Formats: sequence, structure tokens, C-alpha cells
Amino acid sequence: MIGWQIPLGTGRGAGTRGAMIKLDILSDPICPWCFIGKTLLFNALDARPDHPFVIEWHPFQLNPDMPPEGMDRRRYLEAKFGGKQEAVAAYARVAEAAEAAGLDIDFGSIPRTPNTLDAHRLIHWAGIEERQTPVASALFAAFFLEGRDIGDHDVLADIADSAGMDAATIHRLLGSTADAADIRERDRHARDRGVTGVPTFIIANTHVVPGAQQPDLWIKLIDEINGQLMTG
Repeated sequence: MIGWQIPLGTGRGAGTRGAMIKLDILSDPICPWCFIGKTLLFNALDARPDHPFVIEWHPFQLNPDMPPEGMDRRRYLEAKFGGKQEAVAAYARVAEAAEAAGLDIDFGSIPRTPNTLDAHRLIHWAGIEERQTPVASALFAAFFLEGRDIGDHDVLADIADSAGMDAATIHRLLGSTADAADIRERDRHARDRGVTGVPTFIIANTHVVPGAQQPDLWIKLIDEINGQLMTG
């Protein structure tokens, strides 16, 4: 047993006895480890449909200083890791983990690394309509599996439309500065709280689970939390 005592929420949720446990996910839709971590988590949730988690997604930009138009991905990776060979070595481990998670990512087909401020704004607006997870999932798929530029407003509006949101409204909002300052402030707040990388998962605003964890760990946590709910 992991031995955590989880503060129990109130109200109705997906889990045992109807109690809800908040699971906050800090991520960036261009972060491969976030895509891997999300996939592994949802494999566990599929295995435990009685899980108690209510999920909310939060912004964390890997590259907050990225130019608004983004940049060539090869140039970005070589600058980030200190050269071509270093970038190849760093992504070899990522590619191995992605394949193990069942993700067929062709990193070579991704032409640009975008600024993700607008993608995070879309995730925020999706939360208002209770569509965060479908939108976050679609952003990961668009970038990593389809090689689409998720900094492009037309692409983001199309993703919104596919999740049942109003594409015209989203396009109009993206053309403004709506909620941009709020996203930057939430990003800064996460860093002030000590978050240095993503994915970061926070259970009940108390327990931090960093990184892309295997489904077995999540299943163990879910079983322990449900056990507490049964006896609490």
C-alpha cells in the first residue's frame, strides 16, 4: 500500500460511493512525455472505470519565450539539446517510451514547434464547456500523430469544432488577447509552487505524481483511494 490519506471531496463523481477526487494535470500539448503520461494514465482509468478522479487540465509552457510564430522543429531541438547528435540521443528514449505506450509517433514528420499559448487558451475555454479532455487529447493527436501546427488558429478552431465547440467563436477569441494574461499567470503560479517540468499530476491538491507513470502505479493508487472511500 502506498499509504496516502486522501482528503475526500463532496458531491457526486465517478468513483465508489459517489465521492470525487480532483486530479489536476499540468501539461503542454507539445510535450511528448505529457502525451505518453496522459496515455498511460487513461489506460489505467479504462482498467478502473470506477475511478474517483475528476480531471482538470492546467497550463505549463515548455517554451514560454517561443516566438508567436513558432520555429523550425529541427532548429528548435538542436538549440534545446545543444546539437544534432544530442537531440537525436535525447529523443531516442522518448521514442522508445512512446512505442511502449502504443503511440505511433513519427517525430520526423513534425515540421514546426509552435508557441502553445493559444492551445492553452483553447484548453481553458474547453473547460468552461466541460470538454477539456477531448480537446487536450485532440491537441496531442494533431501535433504528434498528424504533424499539424497547433499554433495555427485555423487548426485550433478545427480541433474545437471536432470537440463540439463553436469554431467561429473560438476563431474570434483566438484573434483577441482574451485570457492570455490569465494563462501566463497560471503558468507562473505553477512554477512558483515548484513545478519545473511536465507532466505533473496533483491528487486532491495535496499529493504530487511527477512524470509519465505506468498504469500499474495509477491502478494501485485508484484501488487504495477507493479502499479509503469504502471505509472512510
